[in-house]
Amino acid sequence: MIRSMTGYGKGENEAHNRQFVVEIKSVNHRYNDITIKSPRFMNYLEDKIRKTLAQKILRGKTDVYINFESCSTDDVSVKLNENLAKAYMEKLSYLEEIYGITTDNKLGLVAKFPDVITTDKVEEDGDIIWEVLEPALNEAITNFISMREREGETLKGDILAKNEKIKILTGQINERNPIVVEEYKEKLINRLSELLDKTPVDEQRIAQEIVIFTDKSCVDEEITRMYSHAEQVKEIFAKEEGAIGRKMDFLIQEMNREANTMGSKSNDVQVTQMAIELKTEIEKIREQIQNIE
Repeated sequence: MIRSMTGYGKGENEAHNRQFVVEIKSVNHRYNDITIKSPRFMNYLEDKIRKTLAQKILRGKTDVYINFESCSTDDVSVKLNENLAKAYMEKLSYLEEIYGITTDNKLGLVAKFPDVITTDKVEEDGDIIWEVLEPALNEAITNFISMREREGETLKGDILAKNEKIKILTGQINERNPIVVEEYKEKLINRLSELLDKTPVDEQRIAQEIVIFTDKSCVDEEITRMYSHAEQVKEIFAKEEGAIGRKMDFLIQEMNREANTMGSKSNDVQVTQMAIELKTEIEKIREQIQNIE
């Protein structure tokens, strides 16, 4: 299916007293640019996460946010500094003896002193972390791709409608072309008759002028190529899947070039207006294609 480059997906998973929430957001971009924002202890998994994403995401600027929460006691180590606690106890006993102060809760006091009891984070088990993260990541990717495909189908329908309008405008230019030559011939004869004051006009000279005009204003090749490009647009959408954005972008550049040539060769107001409409529709498609993967 055709995919847009804008999308959002979210996935969650909880196991082994650990929870992951993964969010994926993307916007259009010329290349495949993936940024991963995760807790620092997961840096060793970044390459694995990136490869998993790159298998499904082919183009766009993608931001991946990974949030982690742990309710496990396995990842925390409690340490007691026995020597420091002993020293505090000795000093408290000394103060009692010197100043006659007594307390029933020496242990509570010592426990509150700095560095007596400390906690350290234990390095997470890599296999367990990936086991919990992977389902959340895959769910986020699935939801993300699904949204991209829905957006892509909407873009596809709109682009094909504009592509049909381009074919109609090209057909109108094709029909108008012979009429322009006849109108030019008639105007030329009338103008020469006025200038020469009813003196007979040299038919051979008129024929030469008509040939020159026809050659300069002929857009038959451009029309043929425009029809061909419009058909290729339909074929790409009908037959191809995955990343078609670059191919479509090149094709639209070619269509724009043909429309420019038609406009520059035109010596007729109606053809010029139709060429402008052609360029307008092509530009609309070009803007939409910037958002196709």
